[in-house]
Amino acid sequence: MATEEISWRKSSYSNGDTNCIEVSTIGNVVLLRESDTPATILNTSRDQLRVFTLGIKAGEFDHFAPHSH
Repeated sequence: MATEEISWRKSSYSNGDTNCIEVSTIGNVVLLRESDTPATILNTSRDQLRVFTLGIKAGEFDHFAPHSH
């Protein structure tokens, strides 16, 4: 998959920063990459990304984040 053919988008909140998550779609496949390492591309389905995002919002992964005391 040639990355030149993919139209990447990132949040308008990024304000031009180069350390952002970018997203694209090809059919039913959702592509994700970090803008400062564009050669590394993850792919998933819309349903899997939705479940993951809902899990983040519900705090299911909070135990992975460092806790400040």
